Amino acid sequence: MKKSVVMSLCVVALLLMLSACGNSAMNQAGGSDEGEGNGSSSDDTIKIGTILPFSGVYASLGKDLSAGMKLYFESVDWKAGGKKIELIEEDTAADPQEALRRTRKLMDQDQVDMLTGAVSTAVAYAIRDEVNSNQLPYLASHAGGNDLTRGERSDYIWRSSFSSWQLGNSMGQWAYENVGDQIYVAAADYAFGKEVSAAFMEAYRAAGGEVVGEVYPPLGNNDYASYLTTIADSEADGVYAFFAGSDAVRFVQQFEEYGLKEKFDLLGSGWLVSEDLRESIGSAAEGIYAASFWDYNLENEQNQKFVEAYEAAYDRRPTVESLEGYDAARIIVETIEALDGDVSDPDKVIEAMSAVEFDSPRGPFAFDQETHHVIQNMYILETVTENGRTENKVIEKIEGVQDPGE
Repeated sequence: MKKSVVMSLCVVALLLMLSACGNSAMNQAGGSDEGEGNGSSSDDTIKIGTILPFSGVYASLGKDLSAGMKLYFESVDWKAGGKKIELIEEDTAADPQEALRRTRKLMDQDQVDMLTGAVSTAVAYAIRDEVNSNQLPYLASHAGGNDLTRGERSDYIWRSSFSSWQLGNSMGQWAYENVGDQIYVAAADYAFGKEVSAAFMEAYRAAGGEVVGEVYPPLGNNDYASYLTTIADSEADGVYAFFAGSDAVRFVQQFEEYGLKEKFDLLGSGWLVSEDLRESIGSAAEGIYAASFWDYNLENEQNQKFVEAYEAAYDRRPTVESLEGYDAARIIVETIEALDGDVSDPDKVIEAMSAVEFDSPRGPFAFDQETHHVIQNMYILETVTENGRTENKVIEKIEGVQDPGE
């Protein structure tokens, strides 16, 4: 009997010791990775929840967004408005239902003060009503579906990344003036690919151009031969393409392999020749024109500092997602600073966030007060070969591109 009592007391003591150690570790600013959190609020801590894909097809994008955020938070020592910043990250795997569960966990269990993230537009749409009904300030830092700042606009949702319309529309007139008056369109067959392409075609036609054909291969396509053969038979001056990730690598390589590079100019969004893909694409990327809101080679002081800091911290080049995370963290910090650390009123948080303006590595940054969407420069890039590797060169700047919000 005595032996049993002694054993019970030892077990209780051990559990208490482990609990104390666990709480100490979890309460460190910035010390909550991959969805870990203790669910307790502290007067001197502001909790920022993130919903990003750390697994699945968009895992690299989620990790780069996270890396960019942490780089900026580190630069302010994980503090703002006299408070500590705690980052609680949740892996959505880019799945809408999983994202909704994770968002509810961040709100109910972790009691976060603000939310950011979402790579997939479907994820952003899935959590929209939950965020709105709970009046949780949400900064969308990647997902670009037009409707998030149009028909699905919410007082509590602001977007710092881009919209499908901004990406596509910004190249329409340039393509007419610099490529020709006939274009063939090829884009991945999903909502975002079609939104970007539609915005491009709208602007291209408004400038006087003619779209002579459209093809929409499925996501994850391995063989573009039949689509490229169809395009090859057209009288187009160029081909506008929206593909990303491994789809972009295969499309660009096969575009050259099937001889289309000799006949047509190839143009599209920045993801066609993004920083993390060009090495895989190889020389086939040379000569492509793309539109983006940021590039590694932008020549401004803020970008040079960002690139240097990122490479020093991670020993690799930043991507556009890294920049998105970096800017999102800055917006959050400046919002907290404007409120002297008091983020208890979501309406005041949103009011402060909406007023944030600064010189970003991408150029001037400000929000459209009507649409809640970023107003930003767009850049036309040309991929060239320098010192044995491909680089994107900025050849034109389109200033202050503003989503119409309708």
